[in-house]
Amino acid sequence: MDVEGNGATPPDLVEVAALPVRDGRPDTSTAGAWLINPPRPVTPFAARVHGLTSEILANSPTWQELADQVHSVLGNAWICGHNVHVDYRALKAHLPKWEPAGVIDTLRLARATYKGLPSYGLDTLINHIRPDLSAAPAHRHRATVPPCHRATYDAYATAQILIAMADQYETWDQLIAVAVPPGMPGAPEPEKDATLW
Repeated sequence: MDVEGNGATPPDLVEVAALPVRDGRPDTSTAGAWLINPPRPVTPFAARVHGLTSEILANSPTWQELADQVHSVLGNAWICGHNVHVDYRALKAHLPKWEPAGVIDTLRLARATYKGLPSYGLDTLINHIRPDLSAAPAHRHRATVPPCHRATYDAYATAQILIAMADQYETWDQLIAVAVPPGMPGAPEPEKDATLW
């Protein structure tokens, strides 16, 4: 999953992408991707990050028109994103009744899985893992500095990176022990200290 915002505080959503992973592969047949016309203009900084301007989004539906559809696609499944707390909080603010089963952060997972990389940004992990991104929707605009981040591409790349890293763990419990940020849905319960009573 990935979201992009308009750069306001708090952000209005301008793009949401959700890509289910089933049987160890991205399931593009049930993916969802939405462009959203925000109530406030896209800031120049945000437009440089994702390449979406107010003009590009002018004919897109509003969040009110899309919220139920996005909620339906997300359901109560586990979600995954890179540095996911940002995406989760932005989406949760727009879908207050949405409750995912859990939240996996590929940034946390990568730090535990690939110790010693110079950085753990999405581009670094793509270069390190070399996942097959030939079927990725849209693309990551590396010609700009910094590269433009489109939610559809980032969601696909994140799914492939999760799949590659999941192979390094024997059990689901081992994976979520390092991948779920504390305080997020799905975080393992801390072990209670044993007492004599």
